[in-house]
Amino acid sequence: MKARKANIKRKTTETAIAVGINLDGSGKSDIKTPINFLNHMLTLFSRHGLFDLKVKAAGDIEVDMHHTNEDIGICLGQAIKKALTDKLGIRRFGFSSVPMDEALAEVSLDISGRPFLKFRVQSSGFRAGGKEYSLNYLKQFLQAAASNAGITLHVEIVYGEDSHHIIEAVFKAFGRALKEAVTVDPRIRGILSTKGIL
Repeated sequence: MKARKANIKRKTTETAIAVGINLDGSGKSDIKTPINFLNHMLTLFSRHGLFDLKVKAAGDIEVDMHHTNEDIGICLGQAIKKALTDKLGIRRFGFSSVPMDEALAEVSLDISGRPFLKFRVQSSGFRAGGKEYSLNYLKQFLQAAASNAGITLHVEIVYGEDSHHIIEAVFKAFGRALKEAVTVDPRIRGILSTKGIL
């Protein structure tokens, strides 16, 4: 099977991002961004998805982490889409439910070619704002990744109180669900769609 790898670079007046991914890796990562919490989350995403992932980023976080956070999501999404190439034989759909102490997150996704994010939060105990990495930043990251990967992504935070635990559960679930969706099944001939394309 052809190696499913991709490298993406993006440079603007606000950020400089480089992302490399191997969808058929072993979960190795090399993450260097100015957002330390996101570094940890991307490491978890890589490990639980068994993707080899490299991310190098610089950005104007003295203004706000928004630009850097979103642009990393954009590049990750573009890298996933590029690495998937023709999507032949992939399972296409993925689901994962991940607990993290008191928090529970569920991720369902479809490599559909139709970008969409549904971000549903049932928990009310988290801190949604502030200067630290929040659920608002999480949503922005996922929106950028889903839009640029061309995936339909449903994320539900079923419950939780600690924002760290909630966000960690989401990143782990995202990695595991994506791993399932990109897995090649030898029984699938061509594209898993009655339309013949994704």
